[in-house]
Amino acid sequence: MQDARALSPRPLSPRLDSITPGAARAPDLVCFSHLRWDFVRQRPQHLLSRAAKHYRVLFIEEPVFTPEGEANLPRMDITPRPDGVSVAVPVLPSGLDDDAMTFHLSRLVHALLAGRDSSSRVLWYYTPAALEFTGDIPAAVTVYDNMDELSAFLGASHHLLAQENALFAKADLVFTGGMSLYAAKRHRHPAVHPFPSSIDARHFAQAWSYDGIEPADQADIPHPRIGFFGVIDERMDLDLVGQLADLRPDWHFVMLGPVVKIDAASLPRRANLHWLGAKGYDELPRYLAGWDAGFMPFALNEATRFISPTKTPEFLAAGVPLVSTPITDVVNPYGTKDLVKIADDAAAMAIHLDGLLTQPRDLWRAAVKRQLAATSWDKTWAAMRTLIEGVAAAKARPERKSPPAAQPARHAFTTAPAEQEPAHV
Repeated sequence: MQDARALSPRPLSPRLDSITPGAARAPDLVCFSHLRWDFVRQRPQHLLSRAAKHYRVLFIEEPVFTPEGEANLPRMDITPRPDGVSVAVPVLPSGLDDDAMTFHLSRLVHALLAGRDSSSRVLWYYTPAALEFTGDIPAAVTVYDNMDELSAFLGASHHLLAQENALFAKADLVFTGGMSLYAAKRHRHPAVHPFPSSIDARHFAQAWSYDGIEPADQADIPHPRIGFFGVIDERMDLDLVGQLADLRPDWHFVMLGPVVKIDAASLPRRANLHWLGAKGYDELPRYLAGWDAGFMPFALNEATRFISPTKTPEFLAAGVPLVSTPITDVVNPYGTKDLVKIADDAAAMAIHLDGLLTQPRDLWRAAVKRQLAATSWDKTWAAMRTLIEGVAAAKARPERKSPPAAQPARHAFTTAPAEQEPAHV
């Protein structure tokens, strides 16, 4: 293991003013994320690309590691993106122990923010682990956007729960990625606000009217096609996928998404199962346009107990009828409103899909439009921004006032009053 101070005496980290000088007057929003910006487009990308209209957004990812002999280490690689977000990746040598890694990450981040005005800065956390090297960074407002129960995921650090407790103590605002997660976290902080998965309806609605050329890797797959898109990991019930393919050998199941944290060799293989890999966000409407129905075969385990799948409203906005296993935040509101069919096992899922493939869709599509009309990522970000600015204004006054009491944000997905906690799966 290398000593924390045995490397570069100066962190090779450019100052923010040298990256995007045109935005120098905008307040900083500095995000610390466990997800890569260029991975699957989901909640962080939707929200922070909108935040970039009001803040200079710096998205700091987890470090990458290179061989010990490489020059110019440690350093921070920063790339501006077209949506106004600058993505920063710490580059460290391999072989560092935890203390050394924390030391160098702290120096890199502090060097990056040197000279910037902290009086209007927003710190935005997706991972509590980042608090280890950012706990002393001043900010006007600290936000914890708690999109998942990370401690339940495969490979989670055993320090994560303690780190989250520390982040709850530091944060001014806590947002949750769903109603079930809100029910679990609302008593741990005085200002917890639920913001379930929202939707860019216009993007996915392209699938309704798309009449262009089908993607080459899907064009020759026969109908009926049942599709899934998203990360393929320990949250997917692979046994159910295989069983469903066996129950309906004349159907074809199109699976889009990267395989992570599980062995690709564990994926069920059938003639009617098509694993097409990861696809870009812009490509998805073209694929969904060729599907007859969709399915979400999530396993029922600790990793899925609090998830609020972003793909649920995306399927619906694309006009693709959907069946899912009984994930709490899918059952309520989508299942209870009969917008998504709910199935406990492969046999029930097959029966529901039989119906979805044959039933008229006009009434269902009208109900979907009504459900989705009241929400969007634009509205979600606007509500979050209002809360952030309210806290900043309150803290700037001579007598600091407490953040507003936790109440569910009013949007299309809030179906229960604050005092009513959704049942867990």
